Amino acid sequence: MKHAEQINVLKELIHQIDTKTTCDAGKVVINPTSSYTDEALAEREWQTFFAQHPQVIGLSPELPGPGSYLTNNDLGMPILATRDKNGKFHAFINACRHRCAQLTEQSRGEQHRFTCPFHAWTYAPDGRLMGIRHGEMFGEVDKACHSLIELPSQEKYGFLVVHPQLDGVVDIDALLGAELAEALANWEFDKCAFQGESSIDKALNWKLANDTFGENYHFSTLHSQTLSNLAHSDYATYREYGRNHRICTASRYLDVMREQPESEWNFSFASIAAYYLFPNVQLVFVGGMVVLVRIYPDRNDVAHSVSRISHFAMPHIREQLGEAERSTAVKADNVYSADTSARMEFDVSATVELLVSTVEHEDYVMSEKAQVTAAAGKLDYFLFGRNEPALHHFHNNYRAALGEPPLEEYRAA
Repeated sequence: MKHAEQINVLKELIHQIDTKTTCDAGKVVINPTSSYTDEALAEREWQTFFAQHPQVIGLSPELPGPGSYLTNNDLGMPILATRDKNGKFHAFINACRHRCAQLTEQSRGEQHRFTCPFHAWTYAPDGRLMGIRHGEMFGEVDKACHSLIELPSQEKYGFLVVHPQLDGVVDIDALLGAELAEALANWEFDKCAFQGESSIDKALNWKLANDTFGENYHFSTLHSQTLSNLAHSDYATYREYGRNHRICTASRYLDVMREQPESEWNFSFASIAAYYLFPNVQLVFVGGMVVLVRIYPDRNDVAHSVSRISHFAMPHIREQLGEAERSTAVKADNVYSADTSARMEFDVSATVELLVSTVEHEDYVMSEKAQVTAAAGKLDYFLFGRNEPALHHFHNNYRAALGEPPLEEYRAA
């Protein structure tokens, strides 16, 4: 996001706080409860949005140099993503060409050779078959024809994208659109520093997990002792980019920062920005950190999903992470005090821990309870309010991709 747009977003949030208004979808809509419980629908979703759709599997800093790799087992096959000696990103089916054993079961690491644990066939990070143990005993094999099976992939704007089908096409520019591609390029993901990962495995439909990122209407109630201390409830700017969108909420620090000259405004600490990337990715910017959330359904259980979460330090604070002492925000009555300046910094690790913990132990727990109620079959629909445009947008786009009509408008009797 360019600086000028950051300032405009902050001004809009200040206006909302002052006028007690927020983004407005213009109507209340009905979302059928079956959206979260229908097993036949879930299989259509799997085929359309996961088996047949390009997937963001990480950001560039997760493959920091030649020989680095990461794995993914959430798309119906084991995937091995690597960076070869020339720095090129590859994605392969994580299977030896001899007897299909996985080359590695580690989630990530660095290896300049991958040796199969079954019979010790060896591969380079570019997929080439380098060696066959006791080849003279095994028999003649054309190594050039038995490289790892490579999947279509592309790296651009700091995104690592893979298509699960061998004949699939990956076009990151088409997935993002020109405006969003430019906005995300300005965040310089390739200069971020990978800080760690976590997973949240819960008994809820993947769309319920996605919904929790689609509004901050619940902050003051569900998160009264957690995120509500960090960010305002209710106020949010909203912008659509085709099938993708962005929500920006107001940090409590904005209450202090608004009194300072615009030249000293710091968007990273004054707002929490969340981008949704169709179909299953949330990118959250909070307190100098980037949090990448990839939400996957369980193909065998409509009421189960897993969220894979990667954490990154943004470029402007990356160099400071090694310092022994870090400055922290001073709070008074849930508002960051005037003693803090535009140079204020959150403890980035604590900020991410708070966000992930809140999602896991508050948002997703509440959604698990909603899943149980939905499965009981007594409630016909959910309501999405005028102040929840991101939920309208996500569900209408996913319905359109399945050939379904848009959500029906609710009309009070």
